[in-house]
Amino acid sequence: MRNTKTILAAIAVAGATFGAGAAAAQALVDTKVAIVDVDRIMASCTACTAASQQLQAQRAQLQQFAQQQATPLQTEETALQAALKAANGKPDAALTARIQAFQQRQQTAQQQFNERQATFQRNVQYVNQQVAQRMVPVIEQISQQRGAHIALAKDATLYSATNIDITDAVLAALNQQLPSVQTVAPPPQQQPAQQPAPTQPAPTGR
Repeated sequence: MRNTKTILAAIAVAGATFGAGAAAAQALVDTKVAIVDVDRIMASCTACTAASQQLQAQRAQLQQFAQQQATPLQTEETALQAALKAANGKPDAALTARIQAFQQRQQTAQQQFNERQATFQRNVQYVNQQVAQRMVPVIEQISQQRGAHIALAKDATLYSATNIDITDAVLAALNQQLPSVQTVAPPPQQQPAQQPAPTQPAPTGR
């Protein structure tokens, strides 16, 4: 369920906004840093674990659909290969029609699977988006309460002292503010069809 790069990018943007309204000529302060273990939050927050279970069920349904589509196609493909071999690679009109019908069913099944897989991926991204939208303000709030000027993801640091880690506080606040998330993304917006340009009347001579 995690999309850590997306979360880290959002946190980086939030960190960059701390004190953004200060004058450019102001002297730099003694910068204090807070560390957040984003991976642990995404794996253990209340909304995250519930959403993960639902997404796993969606993945299982996707795999079941793929198997249901693949089994009869594999059986038909084996039969067609045997018939084509019996015809010495020269299918008659009936066998050719069977092969074409099989190829059409195969393409349709692949298209249906691709559509369902795309829907599942949108659901995963939607879950991550909801968590990130609520987690970033929480990180900013906790950081400011602790006197930190910037918050960094733990994975982006080589070393950090434990006393600047605010993960537990962020996790507790996030669980209170975000008890659950939606695991079904809204359908993608359809792009409006472009209207054809009005036809200009042909110039007429005098």
